[in-house]
Amino acid sequence: MSYSPSATRYDAMKYNRCGNSGILLPALSLGLWHNFGGVDNFETGRAIIRAAFDNGITHVDLANNYGPPPGSAEENFGSILKKDFTGYLRDELIISSKAGYTMWPGPYGDWGSRKYLMASLNQSLQRMQLDYVDIFYSHRPDPDTPLEETMNALHDIVKSGKALYIGLSNYHLPEATRAIKILKELGTPCLIHQPKYSMYERWVEDGLMDELEKNGIGCIPFSPLAQGLLTNKYLQGNIPEQSRAAKQHGALQASAITPKVLEQLNALNALAQHRRQSLAQMALAWILKDKRVTTVLAGVSSVAQLHDNLATLNNLNFTSEELSEIETILKVN
Repeated sequence: MSYSPSATRYDAMKYNRCGNSGILLPALSLGLWHNFGGVDNFETGRAIIRAAFDNGITHVDLANNYGPPPGSAEENFGSILKKDFTGYLRDELIISSKAGYTMWPGPYGDWGSRKYLMASLNQSLQRMQLDYVDIFYSHRPDPDTPLEETMNALHDIVKSGKALYIGLSNYHLPEATRAIKILKELGTPCLIHQPKYSMYERWVEDGLMDELEKNGIGCIPFSPLAQGLLTNKYLQGNIPEQSRAAKQHGALQASAITPKVLEQLNALNALAQHRRQSLAQMALAWILKDKRVTTVLAGVSSVAQLHDNLATLNNLNFTSEELSEIETILKVN
């Protein structure tokens, strides 16, 4: 069945400027880390991507190893692009990919060498059937490759036309500070940083956000729902069959759902209900309260879940009392 995007797709979405750049990104972006691989239902993923675009989500985030199996998320996304987003619609999308984690065996399929980054991007473009990506990330710093080599490779990738912008992901403050400086000196400034950030993952608050703001760099947190922990799925202490905690290949393990965590989740859920939000909506809004955050990556497994996340944008404000209560809940021993 052919796809015609909604004529009102840009009417309700909130768009934020990415640092000091010319790029605007939707407040919610779609991440394909989970639920879009070869083990997942293709038509479900296709329906999610269509619904996301119909609601103004113009940014889709991937990486070379997303699946499972690795590479299959890019292959599936490439097929969806070819079926549904031909012609001018590609120019209405921001598509990102990354390299930095293990993708193929041997010494050249991992980390941050020039060899790996360039070969990986070429493979990603083939899988997605694209000439270029809008943003290409170094997915993690490499302790054994000079940072100058990694950043020079990213700079040359932009000069080659295979990526329009450069991003960093999982770079903590010391590595990020150095990388940002090198890229600026090369003349290809960092556009955006993608850190892990949620109510349960707070390391970015120890200087990284200030560094990004100082350098005019956007921020796009991933895992804002702590791999589904900050949803209503686990409030009763049960592990639903199709949840991430129930999957062997899931990033959230059932052992993480301790009695202490359950107590916190139920207290947070009570506050969310008082705000007339779901727990997931409040967790997303909590990330977006920081004006240094350009957009937040949402990973969903259904169109209904996507619409639930989109409803977050109806209530992004917190009172000082609510923020204080959240901090008190999270400090429960």
